[in-house]
Amino acid sequence: MKTIVICSGGLDSVSLAYMVAQQQQLTRLVSFDYGQRHRKELDFAARCAQQLDVPHDIIDLRGIGAALTGSALTSDIDVPDGHYAEESMRITVVPNRNAIMLTVAFGVAAANGDDAVATAVHGGDHFIYPDCRPKFTEAFETMQKAALDGYADVSLYTPFVHRSKADIVTEGARHNTPFADTWSCYKGGETHCGRCGTCVERREAFHLAQVADPTIYADPDFWVAAIAKKDGV
Repeated sequence: MKTIVICSGGLDSVSLAYMVAQQQQLTRLVSFDYGQRHRKELDFAARCAQQLDVPHDIIDLRGIGAALTGSALTSDIDVPDGHYAEESMRITVVPNRNAIMLTVAFGVAAANGDDAVATAVHGGDHFIYPDCRPKFTEAFETMQKAALDGYADVSLYTPFVHRSKADIVTEGARHNTPFADTWSCYKGGETHCGRCGTCVERREAFHLAQVADPTIYADPDFWVAAIAKKDGV
């Protein structure tokens, strides 16, 4: 199956790219610049494409991202510390982000004769990101089948949608993903902050998967307190 992977440069999407490269026919990576403060993630997506020897499209959505105000990822709002499952993390929602990216990626797939678009949405995203939930992905695929009816037949591949980030680390390790060459931190600093939702979730995932975490964190121990707070300990 000729498959495009939407790749941000993060742990999840890079692991997915390596999995698809070994299990299917990876044709290209597609990334999006929507004005995110952690734009450095795109450098890691480019590195992934180079390592897997596939084309890499970076699509400029900065004009759209500028209109999607109110998110800590695109506006001048501090990225909160803590676990993803905390209510405060809703400030990191960029409205319709995945829906917009998927729509563009399906167009790219149809134009290039690809069979599927793969995205690394997973169970840990469900709490705060509505366009990562199974209800959305199933409805989106149905909509795209109608949108491309008679022109192309492109499927949506979401192997992690019912699985945890720890499962992604396990799969990534199985497919020799270079975890050190991925970027998760929403703050976009010199190193991973260790305190934002993505850093805490990343650190926890390696711990649960019992896989060595090569990531350098500015605050490597904060995740323990964040997990305890989330669990009410």
